[in-house]
Amino acid sequence: MPRDVIVLKGNDKETVMVAKAIASDTRWRILKLLSDKEYDISRLADAMQQTEANVSAQVKHLERAGLIECHYEPGDHGVRKVCKALVKEIVIKVTGEE
Repeated sequence: MPRDVIVLKGNDKETVMVAKAIASDTRWRILKLLSDKEYDISRLADAMQQTEANVSAQVKHLERAGLIECHYEPGDHGVRKVCKALVKEIVIKVTGEE
């Protein structure tokens, strides 16, 4: 389910997973691209000038962190994996205070 803002507090499992996911320049760029529109893996790879294998691996990290979601749909040569961002903003609070 899409959330405009994700607020993470402290050192819980979700905070660590999201922080690791966005620590990669490649994953950060993928998330930024997906914040504007949906892309399939092939188009993401073209936009980033990287291999589909690498982009696919990076997308899995973002999926596990709950920052994007992907689905499969028919393509020209089989199926294609199409992804979209689930968040527009990420806030990480160092303290547990509101």
